[in-house]
Amino acid sequence: MPFQAEGNLLLIIFVSYFGTQLHRPILIGVGCVVMGVGCFLQSLPHFLMDRYEYESTVSVSGNLSSNSFLCMENGTQIFRPTEDPSDCVKEVKSLMWVYVLVGNIIRGIGETPIMPLGISYIEDFAKSENSPLYIGFVETGAIIGPLIGLLLASFCANVYVDTGSVNTDDLTITPTDTRWVGAWWFGFLICAGVNVLTAIPFFFLPKMLPKEGLKNNADIIKNDKKEKQKEEVKKEKDGITKDFLPFMKSLLCNPIYMLFILISIVQFNAFVNMFTFMPKYLEQQYGKSASDAIFLIGIYNLPPICIGYIAGGLIMKKFKITVKQAAHIGCWLSLIEYLLHFLCFLMICDNSSVAGITTTYKGMQQDLYVGNTILADCNRDCNCPTKTWDPVCGNNGVSYMSACLAGCETSVGTGINMVFQNCSCIQTSGNSSAVLGLCDKGHDCSMMLQYFLILSAIGSFIYSLSAIPGYMVLLRCIKPEEKSLGVGLHTFCTRVFAGIPAPIYFGALADSTCLHWGILKCGESGACRIYDSAYFRYIYLGLPAALRGTSYIPAFLILIILKKRLLPGENACSGTVLIEAKVTGKENECKDMNQNSKVLNDDELKTKL
Repeated sequence: MPFQAEGNLLLIIFVSYFGTQLHRPILIGVGCVVMGVGCFLQSLPHFLMDRYEYESTVSVSGNLSSNSFLCMENGTQIFRPTEDPSDCVKEVKSLMWVYVLVGNIIRGIGETPIMPLGISYIEDFAKSENSPLYIGFVETGAIIGPLIGLLLASFCANVYVDTGSVNTDDLTITPTDTRWVGAWWFGFLICAGVNVLTAIPFFFLPKMLPKEGLKNNADIIKNDKKEKQKEEVKKEKDGITKDFLPFMKSLLCNPIYMLFILISIVQFNAFVNMFTFMPKYLEQQYGKSASDAIFLIGIYNLPPICIGYIAGGLIMKKFKITVKQAAHIGCWLSLIEYLLHFLCFLMICDNSSVAGITTTYKGMQQDLYVGNTILADCNRDCNCPTKTWDPVCGNNGVSYMSACLAGCETSVGTGINMVFQNCSCIQTSGNSSAVLGLCDKGHDCSMMLQYFLILSAIGSFIYSLSAIPGYMVLLRCIKPEEKSLGVGLHTFCTRVFAGIPAPIYFGALADSTCLHWGILKCGESGACRIYDSAYFRYIYLGLPAALRGTSYIPAFLILIILKKRLLPGENACSGTVLIEAKVTGKENECKDMNQNSKVLNDDELKTKL
């Protein structure tokens, strides 16, 4: 969320640098507690505001003595713009959004120390060959959390927002309806408690750990502690801010690091958009409810990502992959997944058939942007509201904006079980009738959804498999003392240039494909009720594809630079060159070259040997 990113941005660079001088586990624990407070604040509006009212032409009471929502002369709608101007003023001046804003900012502040300080804590005290595996486990945990969160969100989205305070049997909408609002507040309360409980173990972790692999060598550990104590005394004398600007300059002048940030910004723009709007895409393209869409995303996408992260870390550890090899693995696997992404353009469904919007009242497709064709001869004398979205599905397979616009004259039943009969706009051989809700998109569309989800799962696995090798390039291309600041600056840039703007411009582009807007209590436009699924698909799939395509230009530049450059802590004579040196008996000469600071490529080293 943009507001959460703003809270994160307020502190992330400074926490990333100064946090390494303090007790990192305790800072992480405090961050978790702060996140819990932010989650609690975000849930408060539900308990302070009035009940949710959705637009409807149907009486939720089930009283049929006055069928004002049906086709009849002088018919009026039950839900209509309020006639009392003071009610509109009161609604506009509501400040409930402030709780969400402040809560999001506080959550962002609490999130700030977790990844930069956590990653640097692992890197400082783990073996270099084990570090990728450990970071893979951390990243996997960062996916398992959202997986559980998506399952919880799916449950909450299936529960009506005001459950417990209204009789849900009287509702005339279901979770598949775009007007449905789930119990969003319940998830925030659970997250608040979980965040506070998660913080407890961090308060018991030590500030420093013995370097992994040196547990049996007491002298090395003792000397290491003395050196670190000397460094701490020196920092106290010089001041902890002395190295901040030199570190920043070093990072900004590091071509591999800056190119990696550029790649991350472009790729994050693509993935933030795809992940944020994926539930909406599944709703509009394949006709799924919000709760079903969230559940499918959690089941199909996140487990492959977890497996990919762990597998990537294991491969790095097992085969002792070098940074240059990791860069190639990350780049080419990502490119393979990118090419697979274009198959999604083939997995399409047609627009929902809604009379007067996507089809004519005779069931023929029409131009989606020809203007208002809501009224037809069959409903022109019904005095129907033409803006209210209360869809019904006719037994001819066509949906209508309301029972009145379908020309229905009578109804039986109450709530979501209501059936409308004698509908003059529904042309069938027998008795014309309609039920609440949009018509189902059919079996073929369900199969397309399955293909899309399977391809999405495969793509998620391949991309996550490349993530850990790619992340190790980021960590190993900078000096050890700059890692925490480097991770923080990387997060800062991706939040500023991707996390904040991406949902805003992508949402505006998605709204440009809207075919019908809902109306609020005072008559102003509300949420979009139906999109042009073809144009929405082009934006949802096409824009991320274009963005990601440009990211491979700096990726190939990194591969070229790495071929001619040594990274911090890397030996000049290693890999295939060292193997050949051992075979030819020139191992000592090869090792001597590692003392030389000059950077040579493999061909130059072989020539020198």
